[in-house]
Amino acid sequence: MANNVINLEMKKIIEMKNYYQKNLLDKNLPGSVFAAKTPTCMITAYKSGKVLFQGAGSEAEASKWGSASAFSKNLATAKGKSVAKGDLPDGIGQMSVIGSDEVGTGDYFGPITVVAAYVKKEDIPLLKELGVKDSKDLKDDKIIAIAKVIKDIVPFSLMTLKNEKYNQVQLKGMSQGKMKALLHNQAILNVLEKISPEKPEAILIDQFVQATTYFQHLKSQKAIAKENVCFSTKAEGIHLAVAAASILARYAFVQYIDKLSESAGFTIPKGAGSQVDVAAAKLIENKGRDILPSFVKLHFANTDKALALVNKKRNSF
Repeated sequence: MANNVINLEMKKIIEMKNYYQKNLLDKNLPGSVFAAKTPTCMITAYKSGKVLFQGAGSEAEASKWGSASAFSKNLATAKGKSVAKGDLPDGIGQMSVIGSDEVGTGDYFGPITVVAAYVKKEDIPLLKELGVKDSKDLKDDKIIAIAKVIKDIVPFSLMTLKNEKYNQVQLKGMSQGKMKALLHNQAILNVLEKISPEKPEAILIDQFVQATTYFQHLKSQKAIAKENVCFSTKAEGIHLAVAAASILARYAFVQYIDKLSESAGFTIPKGAGSQVDVAAAKLIENKGRDILPSFVKLHFANTDKALALVNKKRNSF
């Protein structure tokens, strides 16, 4: 999707809001003054003065209010702190990077979702403006709002390992670490194909195993992304590409949990605490034990706890 950004004074933004009165949306993104949708363009104005136009008519709509050249100049001169950690390239935080992250590995219900996202250095200020940061620091409603915008700005690939497949490969002896390595690698390869012939300056993976172990997990794969690949814990704080990936992965995970809730007939909780034991027990009581493989990661201790709750209730009668 095409997108254009211009800088305006607040007085002009209020004028815009009045102009698009009939097109205003009820809900606004964090930090925004208003959001409006025309037949050919989505418009979001921010308190900082930046206005984002998205859609086929974005250039024509933006031209009514100003030129994108001022914003482009700001991008060209934007400076950020150089970030160096371990073997990471100096200044990676201001490079064009593919970042990858995953969600759902510690949740009893739901899949593992992995996203690789490509953020060009010239788009970093825009993503900051949109509120992109680690999804763990955002509530789900903000994640959903931000994800709906950035999914049309950054090239990305989503890999979803559903519970049925997860349980099948886990029973065959595959570790969760290997599952994640396979998902990250494929997501990165997909993004590399999307942006080809352009290449990222680096590929940053939110580290879950040592690099040697990661590539050992991939040794049987025909294609492996190796060039300029680096790893770091808390990588979402090093480059916004990883933060964007974490938001998109969380968005996909939340959507999947909503579908499971609809299928179950009640709200499915996240995490792996006592509340999921109760929910799993309720699911077993309502739909039978055989439904579990399509809802949960069976090898988690929560399965035994849920079954114990069911047996305790049955024995109390």
